[in-house]
Amino acid sequence: MEYLVGVLVLVVGVLVSIALHEVGHMVPAKRFGVRVSHYMVGFGPTLWSRVRGETEYGLKAIPLGGFVRLVGMYPPAEAVGNPQPRGFFGRVAADAREVSAAEIRPGEDARAFYRLSAPKKLVVMLGGPFMNLLIALVLFTVLLSGIGVPTPSTTLESISQCVIPVSEDASRACTDDDTPAPAAAAGLQPGDRVVSFDGVAVDGWTELQAQIRASGGEEVQLVLERDGERVTTEITPIVAERALLDDEGAVVLDAEGEPRTTQVGFLGMTPANELVRQPITAAVPFVADATWRTFGVVATLPVHVGNLVESTFGTQPRDEQGLIGVVGLGRFAGEIADDDSRSLLEQVQYFLSFVAGLNIALFAFNLIPLLPLDGGHVVGALWEGARRQVARLRGLPRPGPFDTARLVPLAYGVFVLLAGMGLLLVYADLFKPITLG
Repeated sequence: MEYLVGVLVLVVGVLVSIALHEVGHMVPAKRFGVRVSHYMVGFGPTLWSRVRGETEYGLKAIPLGGFVRLVGMYPPAEAVGNPQPRGFFGRVAADAREVSAAEIRPGEDARAFYRLSAPKKLVVMLGGPFMNLLIALVLFTVLLSGIGVPTPSTTLESISQCVIPVSEDASRACTDDDTPAPAAAAGLQPGDRVVSFDGVAVDGWTELQAQIRASGGEEVQLVLERDGERVTTEITPIVAERALLDDEGAVVLDAEGEPRTTQVGFLGMTPANELVRQPITAAVPFVADATWRTFGVVATLPVHVGNLVESTFGTQPRDEQGLIGVVGLGRFAGEIADDDSRSLLEQVQYFLSFVAGLNIALFAFNLIPLLPLDGGHVVGALWEGARRQVARLRGLPRPGPFDTARLVPLAYGVFVLLAGMGLLLVYADLFKPITLG
């Protein structure tokens, strides 16, 4: 039951994200006078709909997208010089113009989308993706500043009984041949909070870790807080081979991506994480970095799809940092909800981060400059605006609207490719899923 609840929560998050994306298109379109005939969440058969004013609002059976129908998306034939359809692609473009023109009611040509200025078209088409970006910013603000970031603290979560070489599995059981860990030998316990190390007050785990690593072989005084009382003990960190860390406590990797090692002081204790709230402005650079990395994935999408094909139908495991579909996210959501070892707050954090990351992906993906994605309409509006500015500077007559219907055959091709990628992701998520770490 918990697994199913997790999946349903994610589905609701996806539907809300899609619904708000379409609101981002619909609201400015209506403000600019465009008639919006339909606002639908999902595809396929209509499950529910109501007409309010001049717009039909509804929910469809397949929750994998949505749309708003802006009347007059494509200029009619007379507005673009009555081009004669030539060949299959020409007929497809002509059909698109006719269908779009048929939606325009008598006397309402001025309310057609194609009549908008280029800047207004940009506002309408970018409204959806930027709504997704705003959702991600709000959710990450809640995560970072409202809930907090799990941060290693000076409270101890566990104590190692022995020193396990860095080249071996750290989770294995201790043997008689292993060197006892100084922390266990000194009687440290889970729940102890380190107050000072060698007479220096400790403010955070990174600082404490640096002090321990720098004092190998030296006896130092350690002050702990245990059950509300101060406990003082003498302890000597042993010198052991451990991973090399940078100034921020991150593991330094060599040219082959393996951790570099060094001889440092070692006690054998693991910190407990505590939630530390970040400044209210922390979400902005976080979202900016996540968005930039997502654009990098989108820019190399063919490479990632190729890797997905190789791993799905080959023997190598899937890339944990590679593409994942809605089915895979649903699996993650179900596993998290069904995991009793995670607190309710941790589960909420996971769900919020999933939905926030999904909205960043929707923002970047929808800006691909190809129809039927929003980025294709953005490119059309930019081209139309550039033509008009050049004509104005040269003193020429104002050009008519850009004939976006000519791009409809390309849109069909892109749709087929996207559908194929979607099916591939569903297959991969079902039969060779990424395991949640």
